[in-house]
Amino acid sequence: MLRSRFPFVSLLLLFTFFCCRQSSVDPKEAVENTWQRPEQLYGQFFVDVQMQAVFPDSKTFVDCTPKMEVGKILTNYESAKEATDFDLKEFVLAHFDLPKQYATNFQSDTSRSIQSHINILWDYLTRAADQSVRGSTLIALPESYIVPGGRFGEVYYWDSYFTMLGLAVADKYEMIENMADNFAYVIDTVGHIPNGNRTYYLSRSQPPFFAQIVNLLAEKKGNAIYQRYAEALEKEYQFWTKGEDQLRGAGSSYQRLVRLDENSILARYCDDLDIPRQEAYKEDIEIANENSNRDRKAVYKHLRSGAESGWDFSSRWFDDAQNLETIETTDIIPVDLNALLYSLEMTLAKAGVDVEKYEQKAQARKAAIIEYCWDEENGVFRDYDFIEGNYTTVVSLATVYPLFFEMVSPEQANAVAKVIARDFLKAGGVVSTLNKTGEQWDAPNGWAPLQWMTIQGLRNYGHEELAEQIARRWIDLNIKVYKNTGKLVEKYNVMDMSLEAGGGEYPVQDGFGWTNGVLLKLMSIYE
Repeated sequence: MLRSRFPFVSLLLLFTFFCCRQSSVDPKEAVENTWQRPEQLYGQFFVDVQMQAVFPDSKTFVDCTPKMEVGKILTNYESAKEATDFDLKEFVLAHFDLPKQYATNFQSDTSRSIQSHINILWDYLTRAADQSVRGSTLIALPESYIVPGGRFGEVYYWDSYFTMLGLAVADKYEMIENMADNFAYVIDTVGHIPNGNRTYYLSRSQPPFFAQIVNLLAEKKGNAIYQRYAEALEKEYQFWTKGEDQLRGAGSSYQRLVRLDENSILARYCDDLDIPRQEAYKEDIEIANENSNRDRKAVYKHLRSGAESGWDFSSRWFDDAQNLETIETTDIIPVDLNALLYSLEMTLAKAGVDVEKYEQKAQARKAAIIEYCWDEENGVFRDYDFIEGNYTTVVSLATVYPLFFEMVSPEQANAVAKVIARDFLKAGGVVSTLNKTGEQWDAPNGWAPLQWMTIQGLRNYGHEELAEQIARRWIDLNIKVYKNTGKLVEKYNVMDMSLEAGGGEYPVQDGFGWTNGVLLKLMSIYE
């Protein structure tokens, strides 16, 4: 059914198949070779632009669109750079178009209700179906989609689910379906959903919310949706669980899998590459330089894997719980990732795909999460460091994911609720972690997706009063900032409502897809 909606996709894959038969090239490799990363396209020119910080934000250049053939740009560069008055930024601006900033310059009218503001913004955050441009890093998608806004002018994987919560409230199911079909397309084409539809994101994914997207569509369109996306769901699962036969004894790991004991295999975040992130090239090199005792490739892989987690960056991934240069993401079993994969297994069973197999896998994963991530003494779910053989030292809002997916006992849920109320609840909602590190996924910041996961997880176990308290504080904070600035932003300072959020690799972005979506959903419940 999906292919009938995208006949050109089938033709692309058929063309790729015959080309690959003649040249003995893997189809996935053939497709990826047409989607080259910027350092592959531009070589030393890319390194020069990024290392000389031509733009304050390293993401700017990798999102630029070339005005002419790549070969001509490189030829011009080799000639021009020898001139004594050569200006690299002027050269880049002459040869590339800068990326569009979606909704950044939107003029707000704060006399409108915040709901009206969001519903007007949808059009400003919509990107039409893409046209391929040779030399661009954009992976063209066949249907329209919503971008987060600001510097994020492409679709982002896990952002999209939370954006869709608001699209559903606004009855924009055609857009939800378009975005789901885009994700099915990239799964079918490259085998997984990348972090975003950019070539430099192909080596990693993001928290796997595709099953939740399918579930959201099924609530409106019925259970036939599960059959429609069953193949894509299974391919998504294969990506996250690839290589089980490569695992040996306890503590062995391969790609995104770790064997903890004879019966327990859990997942981790693990980018396929061990080079600096192209969109943060100079920054990653500088971070690796800060700790010269560490293997540079290992540091790059940990940074990339932290980006795959969506929590880039957070003390969750730091060995000393404070400093980014101690990052060790691939050593850690994240409770939220494995709860998401439990849900994916249950959704595959619901879709009728090897029902007994996936139900058994889900139950085995649930048992392993309880065994390795449930901290009975402190009443929270925690990430597990399989290298050290113990919990990590950082408690985070990832603890609510098993509640969201209804995986736990009432006693465990009650214990988590107590910790949320005592430690995480602040004036403007719930804080991501209890650590102040200067990173954006730590205190004092709160993020829309974690508000929703916490609120719904608590509601699942009857903690309605606490859930409503969090929701109303978050709603009030969003409205306050909107009235003062005319904006909805990516993240908020939930500890001091007089201050802006901050920290991380870039300024606070406005738009903003998942904030809009979660706010509309919460207001539909509580207002």
